[in-house]
Amino acid sequence: MTLSDCHANPNIQSIALVAHDQMKDKMIAWVKQHESALDGLKIYATGTTGGRINDETNLHVERLKSGPLGGDAQIGALIAEDNLDALIFFIDPLSALPHDVDVKSLLRLAILYDTLLAVNEASASVMIN
Repeated sequence: MTLSDCHANPNIQSIALVAHDQMKDKMIAWVKQHESALDGLKIYATGTTGGRINDETNLHVERLKSGPLGGDAQIGALIAEDNLDALIFFIDPLSALPHDVDVKSLLRLAILYDTLLAVNEASASVMIN
């Protein structure tokens, strides 16, 4: 049995999926690999990432705004209002980000409110299973 064969973590009922531009293909591949574990969860995602997940999988994602246009803030609000159990954010560690302050704010809220947080494929896979 592989990790992707397991059922989702029962402590996770809602999850947000975010990926920087250079990480979107990795996020989509990860979602496809873990589609059965994600099925049945309330899934939020920022703009393009959410659109691609909706188009390329059988999952339903509630699309928020693009990260730089307020999507990161929308996810932060979900965390602050205790409406989000987990955040998976595939961050591109090699690119300068014009909206870096938004990313830092989102990560700060996830840490402050003790929200499950994964920033790469390995930690995301452990979290969801």
